[in-house]
Amino acid sequence: MRSEILPTGQRSFIEEARRAQIIAAAIEVIAAGGFAKASLAAIAKHAGISKGVISYHFAGKDELMEEVVNQIYDTIAERVLTSMKGQETATELLRTQVLSVAGHMRGHRTQLQALGEIFHNLRDAAGKPRYGVQSSEELYTSLERLYELGQRTGEFRSFDIRVMAVTHSAAIDAMFEYWVVHPEHDLDAHAIELADLLESAVK
Repeated sequence: MRSEILPTGQRSFIEEARRAQIIAAAIEVIAAGGFAKASLAAIAKHAGISKGVISYHFAGKDELMEEVVNQIYDTIAERVLTSMKGQETATELLRTQVLSVAGHMRGHRTQLQALGEIFHNLRDAAGKPRYGVQSSEELYTSLERLYELGQRTGEFRSFDIRVMAVTHSAAIDAMFEYWVVHPEHDLDAHAIELADLLESAVK
């Protein structure tokens, strides 16, 4: 990353705005044409800037793709955590997590399409998928804390919290993958059914 950093370690407002513009353009280009066609030149054209501007802020396509994922996930996490504030029981937290992430992504279908393309195509230096189970530890751990709370308070039965965390995560991923392919599918209804299913499984 070659953007100029201020003495405080923070990027300027202009730099942040430009990076956000590039990331937004990347999401739209990936969603519309797929990962392979999302060259830096195509993204620059869509954003109305030169390819050199992208190269100034990002070392290459891989770094830009990772930043797309980071920004989308940070936004989701912020929305979910905000929705969880004030929830007191593990059951409420469980249901809120499922419903809030679905509610947020319902208005950001293009982001889901871009994530799917990146997850299926981006590779690390060894040629292995950059994202997947191996990159989901932080998510699994956060879900484990939720289920552990429910067991500690007596709301939830005894079960392997890692198994539930992995199952929970996979069920949400599958819900979104299905909705991307079938946009007519009722995502809100699906999320409610999923929340009911997870709640029934742990009570």
